[in-house]
Amino acid sequence: MRLLVVEDNEELADLLAKALADAGFAADVVATAGDAREVLATARYSAVVLDLGLPDEDGLAVLSELRRREDPTPVLVLTARGGVHDRVMGLRSGADDYLVKPFAFEELVARLQALLRRPGDLLGRSLRVGNLAFDVEARQVLVDSKPHLFSAREIAVLEILMRRRGRVVSRKLVEDHLFGLSVDIGSNAVEVYIHRLRKQLADTGAKVQIHTIRGVGYLIAEDKTP
Repeated sequence: MRLLVVEDNEELADLLAKALADAGFAADVVATAGDAREVLATARYSAVVLDLGLPDEDGLAVLSELRRREDPTPVLVLTARGGVHDRVMGLRSGADDYLVKPFAFEELVARLQALLRRPGDLLGRSLRVGNLAFDVEARQVLVDSKPHLFSAREIAVLEILMRRRGRVVSRKLVEDHLFGLSVDIGSNAVEVYIHRLRKQLADTGAKVQIHTIRGVGYLIAEDKTP
């Protein structure tokens, strides 16, 4: 799952990205409110970790703007402002959680996981379609309860499709999930990974199909062919 970290302290931002990667997340990092606005207007994220004391503007302005346009992306505010008034303001502005610096990285990860496990959100401990299962915490793919090796990118594509099983996932959303802010992306990169994933699933005996909905995106469904 891809997160956006908005943090102007370069050292802390690097530590956050590493801690999130160790927990199975991928993170894009920006340092200003302006950059956060630009990225959030063009890319989709599973959640945002937002500092408030940004060099160009208060992070609350970014948060309020996000909520005004009815964007439901979960936002965890991470800030040195620890007063009761500050916490109340953050939550009333639309934050889903509020964590005060200094903090433990383990708590940050646990809070994000809790946010994404809420009803209607994206994080479940186990995903299943047909005889195919994905253990979110172990990052393991199982077919008929037997583990199989998949590449990290194949797992990333499979995860986003399984989380939205029964719904079409746009090509742009898959691309954002895989590459985030990367600029050097081939025009057919998503199709390449979809093709590899289809082959891997077929080779392992998974009874699922990944359908291409032309001009829209992809959909994973159980293969009920006898």
